[in-house]
Amino acid sequence: MRASLRWSAVLRRWPSVAALTLVGVGLAAAAVAQVPPRFEAQADVLISPPVEQSTSAAAGRTVESYAHVLGGRLIAADVVKDLGLSSSVASIDDRLSAEVVDGTSVLRVSTTDESAAEAARISQAAADSFVAWLGKQDTQLAAVVVAKADVPVDPASPQRLPWLVLGGLVGLLLGVLIAIRRAVSDTSIRTPAELEEVSGAPVLGAVAYDRTATQTPLITALGTHHPRYEAVRILRTNLQFLDIDRDNKVITITSSVAGEGKTTTATNLAIALAQTGTQVALVEGDLRRPRVSEYLGIEKTVGLTTVLVGRVDLDAALQQTSTPGLDVLASGALPPNPSEILQTNAMKVLVSELRQRFDVVLIDAPPLLPVTDASLLASISDGAILVVRHGETGREAVRAAAGRLQAVGARLLGTVLSMSPAKELTGYGYGYGYGPEYFAKTAGGARKR
Repeated sequence: MRASLRWSAVLRRWPSVAALTLVGVGLAAAAVAQVPPRFEAQADVLISPPVEQSTSAAAGRTVESYAHVLGGRLIAADVVKDLGLSSSVASIDDRLSAEVVDGTSVLRVSTTDESAAEAARISQAAADSFVAWLGKQDTQLAAVVVAKADVPVDPASPQRLPWLVLGGLVGLLLGVLIAIRRAVSDTSIRTPAELEEVSGAPVLGAVAYDRTATQTPLITALGTHHPRYEAVRILRTNLQFLDIDRDNKVITITSSVAGEGKTTTATNLAIALAQTGTQVALVEGDLRRPRVSEYLGIEKTVGLTTVLVGRVDLDAALQQTSTPGLDVLASGALPPNPSEILQTNAMKVLVSELRQRFDVVLIDAPPLLPVTDASLLASISDGAILVVRHGETGREAVRAAAGRLQAVGARLLGTVLSMSPAKELTGYGYGYGYGPEYFAKTAGGARKR
């Protein structure tokens, strides 16, 4: 299972692989552009008359020996002299070559030069010089130029396509290797199935990433068919399957670390529950960085801490919201010692009173790993829901958070995967979270754990 998850992680990084492939092609193109183009011109010389079939072997060796002459230093010296070139004989010799055209008595002389016209001029001069030279030799053979050297249009080197293909392949290989390395070293949670495996608790919902969530964190600002709205409704429905033989009226909602979406999850879940006619109390139990009162636009100076120290009673501290059935107990004045206040007997009494008054009590708690507040709140609740951010929260962080809850005897009721790409959730429920059909199959197994 782990191998398949890692390969899927590699495939998820295809944009970076494609980008590195294009970079490889671009670098190869830039490198090729720095190399001066060289042109190749050719001329063909026919040696005649044809040799008798019985002496074909000797004739072949003879023609091959003439190829060495045509592409050798002797003809190079004649070319330098005939054309009045400033180049040395050795330089022209390096650029001249000759070969026998397969199955014929034709010699093909080739010249490479940065100038297409110069390449053609040297090849033609070499062919003419060879014809003149052979005519002076004591032999029955004669030579004639059958194909003059034309000025080439396209350079013979460097060949762009092979270099571009090579650059692309190198970039592709590098991209795949980097993607594999990142996938192997990536320990973050990325799928609901992986979250369930690591946490040991059922996944109650998965909320797709929404870039507008910062401006509109609450579902009351969204249309009823919005993906985030639908995901919260799925989460609300799945709570009904949580161990129906036990009371789950008081639930602490927390996360491993900050920035995972626990407060928006708690607030939206409270709103969704109240919309069904349930009497809900939402407690702003994060006495370090409270955000519930900010989201709901309510007064936060009077609330949990002022009730615990006895300055006001619970009735005066509870605030009604625009959602009928949802009351909020804000944080109140922030204390210097949140952990000490939350573990007092007064806090236990307050939770007990809220349990009697409301159908459901949700407590928005701080993250589990940095401080002990969430563990304390979970220990006096019926259980906790852990919010995990897709692609950010590591497996070890989730295990450590679950361990913190277990250490204080608190139950981990389930988890929520937040800020997950919608395309990765299309196989679960409605495409934005685990649906009731899936949860009904797994909840039974979760209750046995």
